[in-house]
Amino acid sequence: MSTERRGGGIPPAEDSYERVFSFAGELHNVTEARLAAEEFLGALALRSPPAAHEYWDDILLVVTELAANAIQYAPGPFGLRLRRTFDGVHVTMHDTSTVRPRARPFHPGTGGGGIGWHLLHTLCTQVSVIVHDEGKDIHAFLPW
Repeated sequence: MSTERRGGGIPPAEDSYERVFSFAGELHNVTEARLAAEEFLGALALRSPPAAHEYWDDILLVVTELAANAIQYAPGPFGLRLRRTFDGVHVTMHDTSTVRPRARPFHPGTGGGGIGWHLLHTLCTQVSVIVHDEGKDIHAFLPW
């Protein structure tokens, strides 16, 4: 996992706090993405605690779901960007697939998945997908 901090290593102001992470696209990177998000949230909470305790868990769940989907549906590396906004946290997941995510039927007990896209739209205040030649970026905005 590689990270780069914007601003030459100087912690930015709260309203522009941002971290960018790159991953090779291997299964263990799902855990690494979650841990990277947890590190980001820990630093953010020192400056500005979340308005509700569950916001922390919601962001970690969204990052985990997006990373797992990047591994499952997009070959190759993926990137994670976390940024503090004026009213929350902006999560961007970049992967190499140009296929837009779509909601699938969810059937509890079958183990076939299908809940992730519904979950994202439930937890996030806004979700958008931008497809480009190199893959896609999924933007998720969550309250903090």
